[in-house]
Amino acid sequence: MRVLVVAGVAYLSFTMPITIAIIAILAIVVLSDRVVIATYPGGGGSYIVAYENLGPIAGLVAAAALLTDYVLTVAVSVSAGVAAIISAFPELSDKRVTIALIVVAVMTIVNLRGVRESGRVFMAPTYIYLFSILGLLVFGLFRIFTGNVPDYQPPAEWLTAHPVEPLTLFLVLRAFASGSVALTGVEAVSNGVPAFKPPEVRNAQTTLIIMGVAFATIFIGLSFLSSRIGIVPDPHETETVLSQLARSLVGQSWVYYFLQFATTLLLVLAGNTAYNGFPRLASILAQDRYLPRQFMFRGDRLAFTGGIVVLAVAAAALIWVYQGSVTSLIPLYTIGVFIAFTLSQSGLVRRWWTRRREEKSWIARLAVNGVGATVTGVVAIVVGVSKFALGAWMVLAIMPVLVGMMWAIRRHYDHMASSTAPETPIDPSSIHLRVIVPVANLAVPARQALAYAQAIASLEHIVAVHVAEDEENADRFRKSWQESGLQVPLVIIESPFRSLTNPLIAYIDAVRDTHPTDTVTVILPEYVPRHWWEQLIHNQTAFRLKAALLFHRGIVVIDVPYHLKE
Repeated sequence: MRVLVVAGVAYLSFTMPITIAIIAILAIVVLSDRVVIATYPGGGGSYIVAYENLGPIAGLVAAAALLTDYVLTVAVSVSAGVAAIISAFPELSDKRVTIALIVVAVMTIVNLRGVRESGRVFMAPTYIYLFSILGLLVFGLFRIFTGNVPDYQPPAEWLTAHPVEPLTLFLVLRAFASGSVALTGVEAVSNGVPAFKPPEVRNAQTTLIIMGVAFATIFIGLSFLSSRIGIVPDPHETETVLSQLARSLVGQSWVYYFLQFATTLLLVLAGNTAYNGFPRLASILAQDRYLPRQFMFRGDRLAFTGGIVVLAVAAAALIWVYQGSVTSLIPLYTIGVFIAFTLSQSGLVRRWWTRRREEKSWIARLAVNGVGATVTGVVAIVVGVSKFALGAWMVLAIMPVLVGMMWAIRRHYDHMASSTAPETPIDPSSIHLRVIVPVANLAVPARQALAYAQAIASLEHIVAVHVAEDEENADRFRKSWQESGLQVPLVIIESPFRSLTNPLIAYIDAVRDTHPTDTVTVILPEYVPRHWWEQLIHNQTAFRLKAALLFHRGIVVIDVPYHLKE
């Protein structure tokens, strides 16, 4: 409606035809996704289907599209939920971004608590919203059909807020693309089948049907009532169309405020579908070595912590950059999920064709998925073209970057696996240790490290190294060493510029170069304070040496901690 009104208020009459077209596409997507759920009950949705049937590149494109779309789902849903609150309380308009970021933080914390807990928390808003919105639609239809159409007059400045553009096919397609945003979220069901209770497939398919029917009913009802009453979208985004509709039907009563809060809760729930889908898809990609392994594992609360945190940070960044504006975020949306829809349906078409001799009902399935692939492909092109200049280009540019990144991660893991594959057994007797023990003084931690060195290597292969800032300090330490009775050979390096790490590393590298067949082992004595804040008053020499030596080939670092007593 916000797009159509640009051509003039009269052309808001196109709202219902576009709504019906979107509902028809929803029906096709729901029927096609039921096949995806039954065929791939392990989750992963479009990525798995495209990967197995169309190849790795197609699978990664689908994965990149879905990951992008999940982030936008959170950003758009939360921003729309905040818009519902601001519609009821316009004085909060300046706090739009702050409220949205707080909502994202709360959703993240709830999901980090675990899938079961988040399911309980987000169950109630579904029923509250359905009860309130269906009640509003029934009441509105009753008033319309009894001839009691409410009076509605938009502010005069709304009617002149946009320069009038001609109603072209391109404008209608833009409106259609904006409305198609509502279909996002459907893919979350097929992507997250394992999250359902047994029998997972049947429950997921039932949920998909119920969701589709509920959405179609609400969408058609809202479009019909808005068209009959003559609702005009607020160009300043201070009040939503639903808020105007509710205010017209029930006035500024408690029912109106209840509906606005219910809408906010429902939109937060819509954003929460991404908290189920994004981490689960990231985990599947990590198992296939296309994302870092950290995304593969669940945390203590059985939630995919890594995926949840990355999703929250990315969504919060988008909300901050676009200042929580739904109108600004919408052009980025939809293109990703329809690309994923198209690839998954095309993958199933190829699957049924290649298995036509094995599957009895392959013709019916191929027809369903063929229609789904064609329709969603056309919608993806329409959305991409009509929204390209408004921001869709960013998503289309980011997706190849994500695909390249995932491909590079897989190459790295493959290279690592081939490089570390054992060719011949390693003979322990072929390892000859040459031990270096950096010592700053003759306290217990240093002596403990020296004792450990003598336990693993012979005395002639051990050397203690001390860095002195001048000759006087060097002589003093040498004398103390001789008086201590320690038998380990001592090397003193003078560092007049009081540099500690660089002279030690230079010496260690020199020993490695001089004895290339030996395994140079550096044993570091390290103090471990009782409290975390006490770490701040130590210079962390051992830590800095470990970090520096990590990238030096052929050097083993052993840490000998000394825990300070109470």
